[in-house]
Amino acid sequence: MFGISWAEFLVILLVGVLVIPTRMWPDVARFLAQAVTFIRKLIWKITDASEQIKQQIDLEKPIDDLIKTTTSDMLNGISEPLKKIKTKKKSSKKIDKTKGKRK
Repeated sequence: MFGISWAEFLVILLVGVLVIPTRMWPDVARFLAQAVTFIRKLIWKITDASEQIKQQIDLEKPIDDLIKTTTSDMLNGISEPLKKIKTKKKSSKKIDKTKGKRK
């Protein structure tokens, strides 16, 4: 419990009983009960928040995988060399510049 043994805890409790006057014991017990309640609520809130974060991360994993695969597919498609386009050969007929007629 909090890194202390039961023997150490009993010594602290014994010193507390001897040092704290009897009329203050109900106030001390009330304070300790409120502190324990507050700590429990805090632990539950932290646990709940961490579970929600884990669920959100689990939901985002498929989306991240989809984005990665889509991105890699697009990059692979872009990086592939383009196929050479066959062009038609220009006509070998010469145009007579003076008359504008073909020979």
